[in-house]
Formats: sequence, structure tokens, C-alpha cells
Amino acid sequence: MEKLFQSNKDETIRLFKSDFIEIFSRIHWSVPLFLYVPIVCFFLFKTIFINQLSLFNLSSLFVLGMIFWSILEYFLHRFVFHYEPKSETGKKLSFIMHGIHHAYPNDSKRLVMPPSISVPLGIFFYFLTVYIFGSQHQSPFYAGLVSGYLCYDMMHYAVHHSAIRNKFFLKIKSNHMKHHYQVPGKGYGVSQPLWDYVFRTKV
Repeated sequence: MEKLFQSNKDETIRLFKSDFIEIFSRIHWSVPLFLYVPIVCFFLFKTIFINQLSLFNLSSLFVLGMIFWSILEYFLHRFVFHYEPKSETGKKLSFIMHGIHHAYPNDSKRLVMPPSISVPLGIFFYFLTVYIFGSQHQSPFYAGLVSGYLCYDMMHYAVHHSAIRNKFFLKIKSNHMKHHYQVPGKGYGVSQPLWDYVFRTKV
């Protein structure tokens, strides 16, 4: 069977010649929590105390935002991260974006999305959701979307580096390990397997 990784150790290779750029390609797993938990709290505060939406509207839009993230997670992983370009430049970009994670799956500094990627994406989806929902109803939806992203990042780190005992989370870990070591063309859901069932890519 073809070896699908370079090293299973907590190690990696250098991606960029520039020390300055290289810094932005590595990140401690806790950084997204420090960056985005305050953002979630702000938008929930805005929803409750400024926009004064009902608990039903808040809960519904928050859950909808989390569901939207789960779909986005699946499609980003399947069609962007696992896109196989033909040009040499495209192959290099693909390796930088996601290929390095499959080559060094247990590199603890490249398991969560660095702010250099997550912040521009967050800004884009902020303005997109304001355009779709309007500023009043966008707040709880965006809080849910960002919460979904945090669940994804934390789950991704946990399945690679935590001693998981819960049966449900062990199943998620098993799915992700199969994605890495057996069938990289399936099992694109990281935080949950729902859309793999829907789109028939379950491992």
C-alpha cells in the first residue's frame, strides 16, 4: 500500500525561505480561541442587548450559522484543499495550503488554521452575511458560523493530539484517521461526518 505521509512525528518541514513569512505558517492550537471567542461574545452581546432579538430568533440563527459552517467545512476540504492542480505552481500552492498536513499529519503547529488565512475569510463572510441577512439578523448567524469554525479547529487538533475516550468523538477521530491513512478521497468532514453521509463520501 502506498505510504500517504512523510512522518507521523510532531515535526514538519520549512515552507518558506523568508523567516518572516514562515512565522505566519505556524500557529499554536489555542490562538483561534483567543482571537475568535471574544468575537462570538461580541456578536451575541450585540444580538441580545442592542438588536434585542428574541431567544427563538437568536437560537435559530445561531444554529443555522453553525450548520452553514459545517457545509462550508466539507466543501472547502473536498473541493479546495483536495483540489489537484496540474501546473507546478498550482501543485506548490496546494502543498502549502493542505498537502503539508497530509505529509506531516501530526505537526502540532499546523493543525489549526493560521490567522493569515482565517482572518481574511472571516472578513469576507462577515460582509457576505451582512449583505444576506442585514446587520440585525446577521449577528447571531455570524456568531454561530464562527463558533462552528472554532469547533472545527479544536476538533481537528484533538483528533490528532488528544486522548479521546468518548465514543462519538472516537468515531470522528476514526473517520479522520482513515481519511489520512487509508482513503484521502473520502471522509472530508472533520468536526462531524454528516455531509459525508449526505454526499456519499463516508469512509
